[in-house]
Amino acid sequence: MKNFFLFLFLITVLSCTTKDALIEEIPFSYENSNAQPSLVSNNGSLSLSWISSIEKKEAILNFSQFKNGRWIEPKKIASGSDWFVNWADFPAHSINGDLILSSYLKKSASGTYTYDVVMSLQKLSGEKIKEDFVLHTDGIKAEHGFVSIIPNDSKGFFVTWLDGRNTIDKELEGHNKPMTIRFAEINKNGDIVNESEIDSATCDCCQTSIASASNGPIVVYRDRSKKEVRDIYIARKINGLWESPKPVNEDGWIINGCPVNGPKAVFNSNTLAVSWFTVSNEKPIVNLSFSKSSGASFNKPIKINDYDAIGRVDVAFLNSKEVLVSYIEGNDLGTFLKIKKVSLDGIVSAPITISEIEGGRNTGVPQLEVFNDEIFIVWTFSEEGKNQLKSVKLNSRNI
Repeated sequence: MKNFFLFLFLITVLSCTTKDALIEEIPFSYENSNAQPSLVSNNGSLSLSWISSIEKKEAILNFSQFKNGRWIEPKKIASGSDWFVNWADFPAHSINGDLILSSYLKKSASGTYTYDVVMSLQKLSGEKIKEDFVLHTDGIKAEHGFVSIIPNDSKGFFVTWLDGRNTIDKELEGHNKPMTIRFAEINKNGDIVNESEIDSATCDCCQTSIASASNGPIVVYRDRSKKEVRDIYIARKINGLWESPKPVNEDGWIINGCPVNGPKAVFNSNTLAVSWFTVSNEKPIVNLSFSKSSGASFNKPIKINDYDAIGRVDVAFLNSKEVLVSYIEGNDLGTFLKIKKVSLDGIVSAPITISEIEGGRNTGVPQLEVFNDEIFIVWTFSEEGKNQLKSVKLNSRNI
């Protein structure tokens, strides 16, 4: 199938000004059901991993790179018939030099949410270095997942995840103890070192995010207080020690359950950008906030959405002074995947509608990256009863 261009002449809807954009679809057509994308731009490459499922009998973790205007023939990272495959808790990967580190989830017992995080380290050539090793060292049959991975400066990787090892114990009130968030490093040989707990109480099933600042790794996640306030928190590792986590912003969102809507953080040129979903005065909101102190403090949040936000955000630096935010929102006309450009001084562009999109779980968490002055977005949609990935790009000069 040849590339084709879609001219989106976006109209004014309910007095909200929109921008026209030229969007090119990148062919993505593979057998079976394909979903759970993870899109990564780093080390001068753009890569995509996803899960192919064969009638719920076998799951395959695939990996491809974008070269010469197309997704090249994918490589199989791992496969199994005992995986936990879920729209919200999807595999992560990262590249460092000629190494790729990937994660996936494998059932450890019969419980619905009883599964381990399993890692695979190999070279981009396909040479295996260390296969199918469990990330966490607790050995407890509980929920572990929502992994984020980035490269570090020593040819290895920083990894963070939600960890349910404490949830099998009861608190004094009789409730199970909360999920925690943990961090570890994986070196070039696949050894797990410097594992530590960052926060002893987090939201159960919101995606995590990790970035590398000039003074160390930064982890951003949804916290959980004893009063069920579930705001976005940041933890920083400074001079080898984790500081006490603190809120990115005191939203004060009280909810007696997990919203399944994690934050996203990116760092560039001494600026940290964090985007997240929250609810204020019963109104769903997508926010963005900048920090010019590597997360020590944040500017006032900038509201991104125009209508009812669904969230599922991603964020990427367009250049040293502007970021892009992708998000889902809905109105009376439907549900839409959109992007906006935001400058460090708070100027927000008109939205660009990427596509009308399903608002349910089947859409997954859309992925956004900037690579070679082009904007790439990947998400999941249904086609003839099967999941498939939609892959598009825009020229950054046109927004």
